[in-house]
Amino acid sequence: MDQPDDSRLREIILNRIREQGRLSFADFMAMCLYEPGLGYYTSPGRKVGAEGDFYTSINVHSVFGRLIAREICRMWEEMGRPASFDIVEAGAGHGRLATDVLDAIQELNPALYDGIRLTLIEAEPSLAAVQAELLARHLPKVSWSTPADLAEGRLRFTGCLYSNELIDSFPTHLVEMCPDGLREVFVAAEGDQFTEILLLSTPELEAYLSRLGITLAVGQRAEINLNAVRWLESVATALERGFVLTIDYGYLAPELYGPMRLNGTLLCYYRHTIEENPYIRIGLQDMTTHVDFTTLAARGEELGLRKVWYGEQYRFLVATGMMEELMALEAAATSEKEQIAIRLALKKLILPEGGMGDTFKVLVQAKGVENPRLLCMRDWGKLF
Repeated sequence: MDQPDDSRLREIILNRIREQGRLSFADFMAMCLYEPGLGYYTSPGRKVGAEGDFYTSINVHSVFGRLIAREICRMWEEMGRPASFDIVEAGAGHGRLATDVLDAIQELNPALYDGIRLTLIEAEPSLAAVQAELLARHLPKVSWSTPADLAEGRLRFTGCLYSNELIDSFPTHLVEMCPDGLREVFVAAEGDQFTEILLLSTPELEAYLSRLGITLAVGQRAEINLNAVRWLESVATALERGFVLTIDYGYLAPELYGPMRLNGTLLCYYRHTIEENPYIRIGLQDMTTHVDFTTLAARGEELGLRKVWYGEQYRFLVATGMMEELMALEAAATSEKEQIAIRLALKKLILPEGGMGDTFKVLVQAKGVENPRLLCMRDWGKLF
C-alpha cells in the first residue's frame, strides 16, 4: 500500500504535542479529520464514491434519497402541513443526497415543496460550489450554514434535520480497561512518530459507561463519543418543532460495548481499503467509529427529543416504500439488463449479507409532535 505524503499535518500535530506534552485521542482525531485546509474532511478532494475512499448509501441509487423524501412528506403531514418547512442536512457532503431528496419532494408533494427551505451544514467550505451546481434547479430554496452555527446556537428551524453517516466521523475518546481501572488513551510522540500512553480516565468518561451499566473487560478498548452527545444537544436547541432523522452504522450499547469487541470499532478507510492504524496517512485517510444509539436515544429523551422509531436500515427503507419504488423503476426500464442492474443496486441497500441493510441503523426522534404515525412505523407484516 502506498504511503502518500502526510508531512504537513503530521508536523503540525507533532508540534502541538511537543508544546502540550500529549493529546487525547479525541483531539488527535479532530486534527486528523478537521484541521483547517489539511484535515480529511476539511481539505479539497473527493472522499466518497469510486474515486474516493468509501461508499455510502447515497452512491448506490437515488432511491435512497427518494425514500427519505417520502418520510419527510409524512412528517410534514403529521405536523399539520405548515406553510413553511425547514429541511436541514447535517454533513451535506457534495449535495447528492439533498438533490435526490428535493427532486423527489418536488415530484411527490408540490405543496410541501413550495414551502421548503433547505439548509446545508458542511465542514468543508469548498464543497459549497459543488453543492450549488447539483442543486441548481432548487437554488432559491437553498442556504448554507456551518457546524459552528449549529454548535453555538445560531441556527433555529422547524421541520426535519437528517444526517447520513455523520456521527461516525465525530472525534471520539478512546479508553482501555486496565487491571487497576479505566484508562484513557493519549497520543504522544517519539521523533516524527506517534505513540500511545494510558492515563487515568476523566470522571466524564467513567460516568458515560456507568449510565449505560457497562463494565469493560480487562484489556478491552472502546470509544466514547462525547461529541455525539454535544451535537445532539445543539440539535435539540436548534429544533423548535419537528424531527431528527439519523442514519449511521452502529449498535445499541450492550452490543457496542460487548466483550466480543475487544478492540472497539475504530477503523480507517483509504481507497476502499480498511486500515486499523490511525497513525499513518495523517489527514489522508478517513477515521470512523460505530455509533452508540442507546445514548443518542436516552439523551434525546432528556432534551425533549422523543424516540419515535429505531431499527435497521432495511426495515426503514422497505416501510417507506422501497418495493413501490423498485416496481416503478423496473416498469420504466427499457431492457432486462437495466432491470437486473436496478435490482442489484437496491439489494445493497437492504440485504444484510454483503449489503448495508442491517449494518446501518435509523433513529427517528420528534419534538413537539404528539404521537406521529410515520411510514417507518407501518406494520411490517402488512407490507407484503
